[in-house]
Amino acid sequence: MKKALILAALALSAAGMSAQAETIRFGIDGNYPPFAKQGADGKLQGFDVDMANALCTAMKVTCQIVPQDWDGLIPALNANKFDAILSSMSITEERMKAVDFSNKYYHTPSRMIAKEGTKVDQNSFKGKKIGVLRASIQEKFAKDYWAKSGASLVAYGKVPEAFLDLKSGRIDGVFVDSVVGDTDFLKSSQGKGYAFVGPDYNDAKYFGRGAGIAVKKGNSALTERLNKAIEQVRKDGSYKKVQDKYFNFNVYGN
Repeated sequence: MKKALILAALALSAAGMSAQAETIRFGIDGNYPPFAKQGADGKLQGFDVDMANALCTAMKVTCQIVPQDWDGLIPALNANKFDAILSSMSITEERMKAVDFSNKYYHTPSRMIAKEGTKVDQNSFKGKKIGVLRASIQEKFAKDYWAKSGASLVAYGKVPEAFLDLKSGRIDGVFVDSVVGDTDFLKSSQGKGYAFVGPDYNDAKYFGRGAGIAVKKGNSALTERLNKAIEQVRKDGSYKKVQDKYFNFNVYGN
């Protein structure tokens, strides 16, 4: 009897250690402030990073952040470099052919940034250059909207590179997530003389249903866990704590 109790205790201890040792690896592009950027210590920081850690706390797992440039995120996920992508990736029909998504964890519109007073419609950038993030929803929309009317698109691997070219006059506008454009450019000294021009762009055909967490096709177990964790952090105040660190508005959206 004593031996059986000892064995049972050892089994429970091993199970507990196993649970504590579970790690979920999140792939994040670190060139997308305020959602993610490299800190002075070389580690990634930002809203996406803090949200990953909050979700890991809710799931009672260890969180590992794996830096990965944007256009390599989905290939790296499918090559098992990490378990999920938590990197401001919008939930679109096209992407859902390659990956599965959790429910959204935030939703913000896209905007055009150009010199103050620039008028924007479909023909405004004919013969001009627009900067976009390579393989982004903004690039796809701009191809179908402005490029078909004579604009040239310049695709960048990192959004800050587009802002540098805008400031130097090598391009005429940058089409980007509104929060990224505001935080990383317009609110900086580099943004003087520039502004959001034209309307918000929210067409679900291009911009999807908000940013979700991508997992490999068929990984319904992880998707369900992430959905429950998103719901939990929304209810227990963890989400608002992370949000208020970076934004003065409801980044989750309606």
